[in-house]
Amino acid sequence: MTSTAPPPSLIAALPQYQIGESIGAGGMGVVYAGLHRPLGRHVAIKQLPGNRAQDPGVAERFDHEARLLARLDHPHIVPVYDYVQTQSVRLLVMEKLDGGTVWSHFHGAGLTGEQTCAIGLAMLAGLQAAHQAGVLHLDIKPKNLLFTTNGVLKVADFGISQVVSEGATLVTRAGEVLGTPAYIAPEQALGNPLTPAADLYSAGTVLYELLSGALPYETDGGALALLHQHVYTDARPITGVAPALATVVMRSLVRDPRERYRDAEAFAMDLAGAATHTFGPGWLDRAGVPVHLTPRVAGSATTGQGRATMPPTAHYPPMPHPTMSTTTVRPTGRPVPAALTMADLGSATLLPARDMLRPPGSARWPAIGAAAAVLAMVALLALTVGRPTDPTSSGTVSINGGAERIDLTNPVQLAGTAADGDPITARLRLSAVGIDLGESTSGPIAVQAGRWETTIEPPQLARWLAGGAVTGEVVLDRGGATIAAERLTVRPEQTPLLSAMGAGSVLLMMFTLAYLESILRSVRRRQLRRSGPVLAAPVGAVFAAAGCLLGCVLSRTEPRVDILLAGAVLGGIAAALATVARSRSLPSGR
Repeated sequence: MTSTAPPPSLIAALPQYQIGESIGAGGMGVVYAGLHRPLGRHVAIKQLPGNRAQDPGVAERFDHEARLLARLDHPHIVPVYDYVQTQSVRLLVMEKLDGGTVWSHFHGAGLTGEQTCAIGLAMLAGLQAAHQAGVLHLDIKPKNLLFTTNGVLKVADFGISQVVSEGATLVTRAGEVLGTPAYIAPEQALGNPLTPAADLYSAGTVLYELLSGALPYETDGGALALLHQHVYTDARPITGVAPALATVVMRSLVRDPRERYRDAEAFAMDLAGAATHTFGPGWLDRAGVPVHLTPRVAGSATTGQGRATMPPTAHYPPMPHPTMSTTTVRPTGRPVPAALTMADLGSATLLPARDMLRPPGSARWPAIGAAAAVLAMVALLALTVGRPTDPTSSGTVSINGGAERIDLTNPVQLAGTAADGDPITARLRLSAVGIDLGESTSGPIAVQAGRWETTIEPPQLARWLAGGAVTGEVVLDRGGATIAAERLTVRPEQTPLLSAMGAGSVLLMMFTLAYLESILRSVRRRQLRRSGPVLAAPVGAVFAAAGCLLGCVLSRTEPRVDILLAGAVLGGIAAALATVARSRSLPSGR
């Protein structure tokens, strides 16, 4: 963020402090660097957002929370030195930590598995102390986990989120979310009563990200869609992590808070045991992250066993995995939606997230309809390809002696019967799906004993356009009048995919498939929610028609207009219904 000078009201409220520029900001306030002049102590000063400080209810909650925070005394909690309230500002004066955040270390040099587990134990130790004092954090994330210059991890911003939002997640009507939705517990997103389990869910999400490099949910659908996933879908199983650690992390991410760990210490015991089982004895010393452990957690870290009731992997003998312990993990997933502050949201009306979330709509019937349309299209094509195409030659005219396949790159031989008389001319016309591919005309042909024959150059255009099978029409003229005409099927000898019909249908399918996928992706990102099916229908129709054409070309069956139209209709229906099904599975406003 851009550094800004402190407002005069803040300077006036802290006369004993030398206040510098802002050093950070979050959804719950702006942080300024400061120096307590008499003690020479460097501090961080957090100011509650001004537009919220004026709210009497918020100010009262902030006063109450500040008194609780001031009583917290734990090595892994940022201590609060002072609390100042005036008519215009609410301020917390805290220890200033200059060792960076877990976020900066993770996105910089990265973290090993041992370091991540040590960070997790320190985080859970701070949470346990706060929960015992009756304080919930409700905004656990890597940016709120800070290091001292000696590498000690401390949890910052206890209770600030609850003060501002009364425990509920706040959003705008446009779906912008106050704070960071990537780590939020389902019950917090819905504004339900909160317990320490909400913080344990967020802590588990942090561990999931640091161990695997990605978050347990897709992040490319926007903040509100991310909240929806936390509330209504299960977290993706963590990958690339030892089973013992995976078991512990995934238990903390169960959507039902009653099924998570009962408290932070129980979580820490299993995490310590799983880490010892995974990395072997001495892993905590190798991690290089100082951690203050309770006797029970320290015992789990020593023996490699968690609580007696959890999980079977905790009872295995230690089995070191040196490769995993030394592998550095960095972010691999897409960036999470940016955390928004009160200043970012401006004067927008804030609503509880539960008012903007609803359970996924039933996508069952649209999905079934789309599948049925696809099956009908496949059946239609299967019943069509390979069948003789009518009309066929009656034998009056033959091409190349009735050969099954014809080389259109060389002259073809025409032969047939006609009444004796003046010379005749023959015209060879090729077409596909009612589209003219070109025509060639022979010179004068003598008729002898009722028979004639000649060679004729195929239409130039048809040489590279025709693929699979096309309609051929031979017209005989005498004295400027047509004396006979016959339609027959022409199957070019060249490879079907090398023709414009074959290669063109493939390219058209690829193009429309990519376009259809982009429509579905936009729908997943909560864009094109209403117009998506309308846009998808013609794209699906073109894709299906091209697919039917390709099937005919490859099977050397002459394409028919009715088949292509029927396939297009079914393809359009399938694409539209698939888009509806995708849309119904996503959150939408009430």
